[in-house]
Amino acid sequence: MFKVLSVLLLIVLLNLSKAENDAKPIVIWHGMGDTCCAAGSMGYIKKHLEKKLNVYVHSLRIGDNVEQDFLNSYFMNCNDQIDYACNLIKNDSKLKDGFNLLGFSQGGQFVRALVQRCDNITVYNLITFGAQHQGVYGLPRCPGENETICNLVRKLLSYGAYTDFVQRHVVQAQYWHSPVEEEEYVKKSLFLADINNERLPRKQIYKERLLRLKSFVMVSFRDDTIVDPIITELFGYYKPNQAKIVQILQDTTLYTEDWLGLKELDESNRLKMYTVPGNHLHITMDWFDSEIINKYLR
Repeated sequence: MFKVLSVLLLIVLLNLSKAENDAKPIVIWHGMGDTCCAAGSMGYIKKHLEKKLNVYVHSLRIGDNVEQDFLNSYFMNCNDQIDYACNLIKNDSKLKDGFNLLGFSQGGQFVRALVQRCDNITVYNLITFGAQHQGVYGLPRCPGENETICNLVRKLLSYGAYTDFVQRHVVQAQYWHSPVEEEEYVKKSLFLADINNERLPRKQIYKERLLRLKSFVMVSFRDDTIVDPIITELFGYYKPNQAKIVQILQDTTLYTEDWLGLKELDESNRLKMYTVPGNHLHITMDWFDSEIINKYLR
């Protein structure tokens, strides 16, 4: 009897070990003002994933060094960043058989763009944390009770955001989304309007590539003071032609007409949404382990 139990225990341990070793490599992309390897952010996440899963983790560095990576998060054209990251991934032999993809803050919409635009790669799960999928329309920590000042700042930013020079050289302008100037946004946005498939004719390949995902996971932060509106982290946004009332993803035309395949992902139970307490990117590692690593990365 003891020998039988020992054999069964050995089988269980071997299967557990195999399950962990079967975890896919991971690619991560940092947000604005961060870098690939900062000890307190992406460097920590990278080491944590490596330790928990015993997998290869590639933290994307956009540029020849960390300093360039930092500056490029503000001033490098988003489309050029996607091309750069795509080449990094294609030239990494450890990723050739597929990987999971995680994006933090603005890195969230960037990793989604990678899935949609980068050919000949295999992404299993796409996971974003505090991403601005429908863009932003407000300043961090803008005093919300002073509506007059906030609206003035928004109008000034909107005026500047869609000028050619600003669009080409300021990253955050490239996902600035004015709900009261929808036509100008769709016409002049060099990045967000394209990856959200808001122009005609729609790019069917964007939809096809997102539908290849095993899961598309979005994590939003309930008390976020950086992203405005917060609901953009779950692909919702303001109702058109005003900037007060927001709507969830499922009420947007992007969803109902399924420009990106999000409706199909949702109906097949592959679109996952989480809202966690805390400010921007403030999550506990216990939650990260139980809800992200254990459910999507093992």
